[in-house]
Parts: sequence; C-alpha cells; structure tokens
Amino acid sequence: MDEEKEKMDSPQTLTPALSQREREFSWQRGDYSISTDRSRLNIELIHDYLSNTAYWATGRSRDVVATSIENSLSFGIYKGVEQVGFARIVTDYATFAWVADVFVLPEHRGRGLSKWLMEVIIAHPRLQGFRRWVLSTKDAHSLYERFGFRKLHRPERWMERPDPNMRESPDYWNPLQNPER
Repeated sequence: MDEEKEKMDSPQTLTPALSQREREFSWQRGDYSISTDRSRLNIELIHDYLSNTAYWATGRSRDVVATSIENSLSFGIYKGVEQVGFARIVTDYATFAWVADVFVLPEHRGRGLSKWLMEVIIAHPRLQGFRRWVLSTKDAHSLYERFGFRKLHRPERWMERPDPNMRESPDYWNPLQNPER
C-alpha cells in the first residue's frame, strides 16, 4: 500500500508537459489565419504596437514584450505570412485565464477578426473548464460581452499592485492625466 501511495505522489504520475508541436494550433478563414505557433510571431511588430499605440502598454520594453509572450499562450492573426493581430492568454491551465494585449492592426479592422480571434481563444482545447476568465478594457466592452464577459461580480474583492518603478506609462495609472479614471 505504501508503495502504491509513493507511486501516486511521484512526479512521474503527473501529466507530462506538452511538446512544442502539441501546443501549436492553427485556424484558417479566407485570406486570414490564426496560429499559436510562437515562431511565427513578429516580436518587433507586437512591441511597436504595444509600446507606441496601445493605451495600456505605452512604453513597454521589447524585453518585457518578449518575456510576456514566452510565458503566455499567444495567438497571432496573419494575412498570408504578415502578422496583423495578436492576443495572449496568461493562465495556469487549470482555474484562471487573463486575456491580454489584444489588437488588430487598423488597416485590417472591420473584417470580424477580433470576433474570430475571441471565438478561437474561447474554444481552444487547452483553455477549457476554468473557474474564471478576466480582462481589462477601456473601449471594447461590447466585443467581450458577446463572449460572456461582464463587469466584475464583486469588484471590492479585487486589488492590484502597480510597481512604482514601472517604466511603462499606461493611461490609467496617472489620475492627473485621466481624471475620469
């Protein structure tokens, strides 16, 4: 009996990590595709958009972008080989997922790509059965509501800790810049 318990507690009984190939998925719709293959991601494009255009990531360094991608399940949207959109999911693959850094380049908007991206993310086989999904948005509430997102049920239970040494300057940290937030 002790030998059986020892075997059950052994690390070998845990589910093995998935290989890179097992983590890669792709979807096709017309001229566009979505892929979780990290090797296809254009880190320069993602960094440029996040650091220079996205209100939530202004000033984010290339190293921070690369590290965030390395530690997330990332989705790229492509037209042919050109990357035109991005999202990443921060998750423990068991209970929780945070949808982050979602964007579609302006010249590719209006084609339903953000809706398709969210359909793909929500249906991804490794992102099922979570107790909670969260995200933060200033202007895309109606998009996310289509996928079951709603205001925090108990916002008084949530807290955040901004790093006082953060080099980014997202629009929501400085109340003097944005009195409405």
